Amino acid sequence: MAAVEIVEVESPSQLKKFITYPNQLYKGDPNYVAPLISERLEFFDKQKNPFYQTATTKEYLAMREGKIVGRIGTCVNYAHNQHHLEKVGFFGFLDLIDDYEVLTMMMRVAMINLKKIGMEKLRGPVSYSTNHECGVLIEGFDSPPKIMMTYNQPYLPNLLEKFGFKKAMDLHAYRITKEMSIPERVTEIAEKLLNRVGATIRPMKMSRFDDEVEKIHQIYNAAWEENWGFVPMTKEEFFYLGKNLKQIVDPKVALIVEVDKKPIGFALALPDINQALIKLHGKLFPFGLIKLLWNTKISNKIDSLRVLTMGVIPEYRGRGLDMVLYSRIHTDAVKAGYNWAEMSWILETNQPMNNAIERMGAQLYKKYRIVEMPI
Repeated sequence: MAAVEIVEVESPSQLKKFITYPNQLYKGDPNYVAPLISERLEFFDKQKNPFYQTATTKEYLAMREGKIVGRIGTCVNYAHNQHHLEKVGFFGFLDLIDDYEVLTMMMRVAMINLKKIGMEKLRGPVSYSTNHECGVLIEGFDSPPKIMMTYNQPYLPNLLEKFGFKKAMDLHAYRITKEMSIPERVTEIAEKLLNRVGATIRPMKMSRFDDEVEKIHQIYNAAWEENWGFVPMTKEEFFYLGKNLKQIVDPKVALIVEVDKKPIGFALALPDINQALIKLHGKLFPFGLIKLLWNTKISNKIDSLRVLTMGVIPEYRGRGLDMVLYSRIHTDAVKAGYNWAEMSWILETNQPMNNAIERMGAQLYKKYRIVEMPI
């Protein structure tokens, strides 16, 4: 068999091939959702995306006889390493054919280049931060991923294990439907907890979007500060993400918790735009925009959500507000016409959060894994 060559992405044409390679790899797979090419190009634009102010990345294509057989990106996330006092290099955007030689060649290049700049450990898949898409799917291959979640075939985690990677952390995804009515006892407890804290919950005000994003940013960095793998986001990075999500935010399921009008927590669920994107194959033109509008605004075919994130500032932790927020999101989502939601991702070690979700009747239906090994 011909040798595998690893080529660094250096030109716009190579970058487009890097972005679109999974479309070729997963062609015909009914569960694969191609990201919008325009959105991915903007993500990789180091001039536009403020993530690159605190990170350096490289992208590679694996070639065999002139044909792309894999891709991988590497990242030194200085914000992560400073926050956790680590020297970790990340790999992400990992896609390849079911071929151990291809994985080996890509990983060797990644490790050599990261070791040259002082990294001591390789961890991933993280593309390129835990604030972005991360984890390799290890359970739940029978359905498409929700918005900002990953997808792969079962052979990929097996290849990573064969190479020598060990589990660093598993990430849980739960499914809850409108038929899974929250036990009345849980609802009653939630309301009592809310009253005891003296808190109120309100929907996000889209007319004051920037002000609301500023409040959420402050809660986000404070609430998640001690979590495994958490990377604090700069104001510029958080607002950049907010701008990209604004067009799909449904304020009925974007909630802010306040005490004496001071924001102390939030929960954000997003309509699962993947239900529309799966039909577009990554392209908005010439007919993709019409299809996207049909599936979202016109025909209202998006019937599910992803509960993307939830946080409470440290002073109010341990008071049951996590259960209160999940309970309220479920109630408001059903009222808004959504049929089901995915709650993801939750660290396997976050027992309070996992317990709160399971008490609501949600079922663990997908698992993702982040792996690591010394360089």
